[in-house]
Amino acid sequence: MLHIVLHVLVPAIVALVFYRPRWHRVWLVLAAGLLLDIDHVLATPMFDPTRCRINFHPLHTYWAMGIYVLLLFSPLTRVWAVGFLLHMALDYAECWQLGIRWPQ
Repeated sequence: MLHIVLHVLVPAIVALVFYRPRWHRVWLVLAAGLLLDIDHVLATPMFDPTRCRINFHPLHTYWAMGIYVLLLFSPLTRVWAVGFLLHMALDYAECWQLGIRWPQ
C-alpha cells in the first residue's frame, strides 16, 4: 500500500519543486508513469508482492529504461521520461526493500 502511495506522492513533490507554475498538469503526467504497470497483465500471477518488478516485466527492463533516458533529451517527452524513471526508481526501491540488491 505504501508503494502505491509513493507512486502518487513522489511525483507530486517533484512537480511542486521543479515545475511550480504548472505543477498540477506536470503532476498528472508524472503520476501517469503508473501506466507502465500495464505490463503486469502479462505475468502469472499478475501481482506477486515478493517479486522484484525490475527486469521482470517488459516495460521495467533495462532496455526500456534506456529508452526512457533517451526521452529526456526531447523537451516534448521530458516530463513523461521523468515520470517513467521515477516509476522505475520507486520499483527499484521496493526491490531493495525485498533484499534484492541488483535485479537480474
